[in-house]
Amino acid sequence: MIDFKRLTQHTFNYNLHTHTPYCDGRASIEAFVTEAIARGYKYLGFTPHSPIPFESSCNMAAEKVDEYLGEIARLRALYGQQLHIYAGMEIDYTGDWGPTAGYFGSVPLDYSIGSVHFIPSFSHEGEMVDIDGRYENFKVKMSEHFGGDIEAVVRMFFKQMLNMVESGGFDIVGHLDKIGYNASCYRPGIDREPWYETLVVELIDAIMDIGYVIEINTKAWETKHRFFPHERYFARLKRYGAPIVINSDAHEPALLSAGRDTARNLWLKA
Repeated sequence: MIDFKRLTQHTFNYNLHTHTPYCDGRASIEAFVTEAIARGYKYLGFTPHSPIPFESSCNMAAEKVDEYLGEIARLRALYGQQLHIYAGMEIDYTGDWGPTAGYFGSVPLDYSIGSVHFIPSFSHEGEMVDIDGRYENFKVKMSEHFGGDIEAVVRMFFKQMLNMVESGGFDIVGHLDKIGYNASCYRPGIDREPWYETLVVELIDAIMDIGYVIEINTKAWETKHRFFPHERYFARLKRYGAPIVINSDAHEPALLSAGRDTARNLWLKA
């Protein structure tokens, strides 16, 4: 088990949320490793989107998991004296599937991130819909699957997040209010409405009751000027003494550090 609190107190030269072509990343694991070493990183964790029991172009195929773990082992042998390399996974929670699924007990991971990217369609029974990604696609899905009911979509997202937290089986809570960006594009200001903020606070409270590590995800900072969770929740997390990791959720090596310095500075001032 990785001591995340000790790691983050020791150094800021880490990133624990990284994607490669084993899911939807755009560069090899080795390219990330060599970039991390060049930047002076000491710890680098890979977190391919987990296998899931339905079709998704963004998720790792189950038959690729052994190959992924083998590549991590190969690179540890080559670069282990310069960089701690971790085999992690970002495990999707969908309700019937998630970090507690028996499958993951057989995968020798160093750690896992629990995340919600899918919620059930309101109009197509049994279909899970990816509500992450580009707003243009999200807007279409709002019409095709959710009848334009953005409040219901937001509530379902946070219900899934809360159920995931209560179910357990993972180490780090990933981008806990990720729905906020697309929802606020669809209905500007929705993420500052009292009921929305109540859902975020209830989720944070549940996470703190159990003691998970919370990710501050910086992937969208440079393009959308947004952190997940939003920086206005940093002070609350700090008051709670929440253990946090600041991850770039990088899908290419050049973005390993994207937004991380800004997030750290805001965290220290919170």
